[in-house]
Amino acid sequence: MTQNRYIDTRGLCDAPVPFTEAVVNGLAEGGGLYVPESVPHFTLDEIVSMAELPYAQRAARIYRAFDIDLDAETIEELMAQTYGENFDDEDICPITSLDASTHMLELWHGPTSAFKDMALQCLPRFFSASAAALKDAGTIDNDFLILVATSGDTGKAALEGFKDQAGTNIAVMYPHGGVSDIQYKQMATQSGDNVMVWAVRGNFDDCQTGAKAVFGDGPFAESLMGERKIALSSANSINWGRLLPQIVYYVSSYAVLVGSGKVAAGQPIDVCVPTGNFGNILAAWYAKQIGTPIDMLLCASNENRVLADFINTGTYDISEREFVLTPSPSMDILVSSNLERQLFEMTGRSGEAIRSWMADLRDKRSFRIDEETFAKLRSDFAADSIDSAACFAAIKEVFEHHNYLLDPHTAVAYQAAQNLRGENPVLIASTAHWAKFGESVYRAIHGIAPGAALPEEAACLSGCELNELIAKETGLDYIPANLANLDETEIRFTDIIDSAPESIEQAIVKFLDQR
Repeated sequence: MTQNRYIDTRGLCDAPVPFTEAVVNGLAEGGGLYVPESVPHFTLDEIVSMAELPYAQRAARIYRAFDIDLDAETIEELMAQTYGENFDDEDICPITSLDASTHMLELWHGPTSAFKDMALQCLPRFFSASAAALKDAGTIDNDFLILVATSGDTGKAALEGFKDQAGTNIAVMYPHGGVSDIQYKQMATQSGDNVMVWAVRGNFDDCQTGAKAVFGDGPFAESLMGERKIALSSANSINWGRLLPQIVYYVSSYAVLVGSGKVAAGQPIDVCVPTGNFGNILAAWYAKQIGTPIDMLLCASNENRVLADFINTGTYDISEREFVLTPSPSMDILVSSNLERQLFEMTGRSGEAIRSWMADLRDKRSFRIDEETFAKLRSDFAADSIDSAACFAAIKEVFEHHNYLLDPHTAVAYQAAQNLRGENPVLIASTAHWAKFGESVYRAIHGIAPGAALPEEAACLSGCELNELIAKETGLDYIPANLANLDETEIRFTDIIDSAPESIEQAIVKFLDQR
């Protein structure tokens, strides 16, 4: 069996590793991110023909094309488990068209009603299969702790994917007070014997920075391995096992658009993605590289507009940038980890350039890319930022004109697409069911300004009750059961910790001691 091996973005690994090792390691040695040595190429006919297959088989076909070191039968079986009755639509990620040239790729039909399910129902199964394969080969003899920093949706999706997986524990950190009531309850009520959830004092960047520091603490890793036979790994989008399933849905969506007659075979489309950590839009870029007729990638930012500014100027600067809490919390990110992969690809895979820029970001809180790399970036990407008022206006507009409710993240993408689009049809990544962000949706459709107080009849309601009111008022009464039943589910996790690495490490040890 051929194997496509994985290198790291900083050029610090001694040798490439197979897919199974890249997945269980999560982060490469030296702090870089794994990317495949090569990417496959599909012809237009091969892409279009995927519309004839069930989604799970499309995913398996793309995984096989990447020559991962698991056999074809295992890949098929894992994909059948991943994309089945745990999704509430047999198409897995159906496409709803608002008009002839605006198409919503609904990525929220999984068990937690967010796009993260598309990858985090997949990654845990491939993680477990990879770990088992490495144990059988004698490469490892340890179990794992998955440590996750989340701005809201990744945490719940990772918890749901990894709960009760053999040989694996999972601990999730989210910013205290920085997620919606529904997101909080989804995480705090999580079932499973191998799970832990902590609120962290600070914002998402504090969570992510703390997690990266723990991953980089060699003595702590040695103590976990020596005393407990446990290695740390990640389910964040720094893990290639998160990114590959996302590539699948962009390839698949083009096949579906052609198969349904909404796009002519070979006709280019633009893709607009609400962007925080840059993983979702990077997956669309990789889908373009392997042959999908994608023209421009439209990067939609909220008021934390560091990515929009970077794409428009070539300078990434967070030195004096204020972190803003917005109605689209999963995009409230200033340090976008997956941008490192994108820049690695656009520099001709220069680890030296990446090391220099990441050092500048760490030490100076800013970096500037060279003109050649900036030109390549601009040839593939356009970007805009949408403030909270415009986000709410987009929710109201789409509901009134199309009888369709957007969550705030998707609304940011919708408005950015309207601002940036050219002549191509646009595929907009719809990243969450509206009911995950009921307070914002209620404000939007009632013309209440962002941050303004809700009227008493709404303010007194729980998140679930408010969603019921919205459904009654709009007539859009489908609320996924996983969101509708949260008020009746026991809160299990209430701990609040500091973001300092030593505080996170102490919490990890306490959790493992209780296992």
